[in-house]
Amino acid sequence: MNTPAKKVAVVTGASQGIGAGLVVGYRKLGYAVVATSRTIAASQDPDVLTVQGDICDPATAEHVTSLAVERFGRIDTLVNNAGIFVAKPFHEYTRADYEAVTGVNLGGFFRITQLAVERMLAQRGGHLVQVTTSLVDHANSAVPSVLASLTKGGLQSATKGLAIEYASRGIRSNAVALGVIRTPMHGEDDHETLAGLHPVGRVGEVSDVVEAVVYLENAPFVTGEILHVDGGQSAGH
Repeated sequence: MNTPAKKVAVVTGASQGIGAGLVVGYRKLGYAVVATSRTIAASQDPDVLTVQGDICDPATAEHVTSLAVERFGRIDTLVNNAGIFVAKPFHEYTRADYEAVTGVNLGGFFRITQLAVERMLAQRGGHLVQVTTSLVDHANSAVPSVLASLTKGGLQSATKGLAIEYASRGIRSNAVALGVIRTPMHGEDDHETLAGLHPVGRVGEVSDVVEAVVYLENAPFVTGEILHVDGGQSAGH
């Protein structure tokens, strides 16, 4: 087992895109990382433990947290990055859409966060970070996304609730609300159109998100914050 003095971050949805970037970002901070997703490959870095599993399943949350403690001795940060986005007119959502989005965006947050908080209480401190969308605060008729607002909006409210509930016990809770980020989710042919959604005129980069999360990690007086990383999208057009 590595020394318990090394801080440990757990990152969900960590196989590619933002999640993979966060793994690198936390390693640069000197953290050990437990990275989980359904299809994540093994890592050659002894301070990165990868765990395959569906975060919708509470058994996966139990497995990830128990392995984190077994391997590294603690959990200092949980980044709830795993998420599904389905842009569709509200009346066209199917039951399968609803179950998939709520399963990952809400179910994938709930149990692993409970377990992380239990560990953080025992350690007398920790940090929770939720990844949400600026569409929660700035609806756009060009991007119909009620399921995202329903689930990610819930996470934003939970972020503030957790911040207040556990502030006196050393646990902070923050969120990053994103615009469109350049990841495998979006084809290159769509980037010019998607850039037009942001007042700054470009899509975001994974590095923009990682830098925002690292800021929150290193800001001990910041909790209950919804940090918009959206190129000005939530401010207006």
